[in-house]
Amino acid sequence: MIFAYFSLLIFLSLQLLSSSCASIGSNLPKSDVDLLEFPLNLEYMEAEFFLWGSFGHGLDSFAPELADGGPSPIGATIAKLSPLIRDVIAQFGFQEVGHVRAMKNTVEGFPRPLLNLSKEAFATVMNDAFGHQLEPLFNPYANDINYLLASYVIPYIGLTGYVGANPKLHSPTAKRLRAGLLGVESGQDAVLRALLYERGRANVEPYGITVAEFANRISELRNKLGRHGLKDEGLKVKPTVGAERKIRGNILAGDKYSLSYDRTPEEILRIVYGSGNEKKPGGFYPKGAEGRIAKSYLGLGGN
Repeated sequence: MIFAYFSLLIFLSLQLLSSSCASIGSNLPKSDVDLLEFPLNLEYMEAEFFLWGSFGHGLDSFAPELADGGPSPIGATIAKLSPLIRDVIAQFGFQEVGHVRAMKNTVEGFPRPLLNLSKEAFATVMNDAFGHQLEPLFNPYANDINYLLASYVIPYIGLTGYVGANPKLHSPTAKRLRAGLLGVESGQDAVLRALLYERGRANVEPYGITVAEFANRISELRNKLGRHGLKDEGLKVKPTVGAERKIRGNILAGDKYSLSYDRTPEEILRIVYGSGNEKKPGGFYPKGAEGRIAKSYLGLGGN
């Protein structure tokens, strides 16, 4: 009798656990699930770039269960950073681990996609930004300024994606998660822009080009690749573009009302693929991004 009682308890516990696992994302509209899963691609990239840059190790060391068997990033390595910048980037890295965890606790998600975080991948971005090959090739891991400029490439893309998706979400759970992610991503972008703004007049060596010019060129490239007008601004702008059309300094990017710009998943894919085409993978995602939205542009079924 006692054996039967405990057997029943074990059976019910297993059923409850199974039901709990199966219910991840099941109470959300399918459209919300898709919109929550898509930015997981970017959160994986940020987590790996920041962890590798500050510690020389990524998710496989700090949270292998979140990588879920996905391939290790290509070319990621530790950066030569000062103690202050290393501390900031380390904090960013662990924040991104939390983001990935929160997202995968809410929706099923997918394993880490193949990411190209090599110096060659970032050098290609910089070459495209200036319209010619920089000599020597830009190395994002070489020093503080290079790493901050490489980091400037990343969080802002996700930030605009979160702004763009918010009006399309239906469930309170999805809206709360997106709002929480947006808050921290915005903070990261603000910190990076402030650190670069402070160094704006310094030259990026050995190119003899200022930090501000590098940032402006990166923003111009993202506008060009996104193919949807002005949604990106550098650290210095024409006064007619600055806040209230009265100032050149642009420590935070915003529209004519100083509100954050928005981007669609299509625009984001065009930028992170580096191809200007959501159907043509490359750049930081050699095999393309994961999730139903991204795969739909590759003629593949989503998970």
